[in-house]
Amino acid sequence: MSGFSLGVWRTKTPPSKVLGLAFAAGFLAVPFFHQPMLALLGAVGVTSAVPYVTHPIPPLGVPRILSQAFWGGIWGIVFLLVSPRFPRGMGYWITAVLFGALALSLVAWFVVAPLKGLPVAGGSRPAAIATALLVNGAWGSGTALLLLTARKVVGEGHIT
Repeated sequence: MSGFSLGVWRTKTPPSKVLGLAFAAGFLAVPFFHQPMLALLGAVGVTSAVPYVTHPIPPLGVPRILSQAFWGGIWGIVFLLVSPRFPRGMGYWITAVLFGALALSLVAWFVVAPLKGLPVAGGSRPAAIATALLVNGAWGSGTALLLLTARKVVGEGHIT
């Protein structure tokens, strides 16, 4: 079978296209999964954070939601590269949620927050910790679903 290899993932689709699909899946998971979870948590009073914020953020002045979606796309590529190591079946979906919840939250808490001069781990506030885990877990499930859909559309079958 001829094809390309991305880590342990063999595919007939060129790597640039696969990486592009992964970026798109992670990017789109922000407005369609991450932000709705944030809205739900706001509606039930867990957080005061507002979804779909469009005010510009430094250093480029792009709307916050676009910045979040861009980084979601970058994480989508990381997701693609580590997902071949996920278990199959229901374990795949559980691992996708855990990857989003833990990987994204840990980096946000212990790398991004200190760089921005913010307290680590949401200032140890339980609601902030729960919010990060839940919105990032929603991103993980959304990225998995969108990546699976994209693979089916391009004829690569499934990844679970």
